[in-house]
Amino acid sequence: MTRYWLGVVQQDHVLLGVEWGIAQTNHGKRGGVQRMRPGDGFVYYSPRASFPDGEPLREFTAIGRVADGDVYQAEADANHMAGFRPWRRDVRYADATSAPIAPLLHVLDLTRDDPNWGLKLRRGHLEITEHDFGVIARAMGADEPVG
Repeated sequence: MTRYWLGVVQQDHVLLGVEWGIAQTNHGKRGGVQRMRPGDGFVYYSPRASFPDGEPLREFTAIGRVADGDVYQAEADANHMAGFRPWRRDVRYADATSAPIAPLLHVLDLTRDDPNWGLKLRRGHLEITEHDFGVIARAMGADEPVG
């Protein structure tokens, strides 16, 4: 059964993930990415452009499908904090453009009946409905492998 996931990550980190073909959420913790399976849909929402004090963005910034393979731990290198070995999954990202959440608030299952929807996003990684994934994909003008 295909499931759909939303990761909440600042845009600058999302862009690196897309470049590297990976998903990483919740500061590299294993739990979120471990629940994802090959073929699942995955979308990033970016509340800000950069961490910690970047400009507010509030956009969906990348979308794709979880690729074959298992969750894995990145090797430590000079680009990471000493000893930081985040957990990741490979993702096939679609060619898409960012889309603001504001015009979708009344349509998404995640937000339409919940004035406090932003509190859910604080979890950093959550499951969303197939409906929401489709609405977001259309708003982003996403191509395959999303469909």
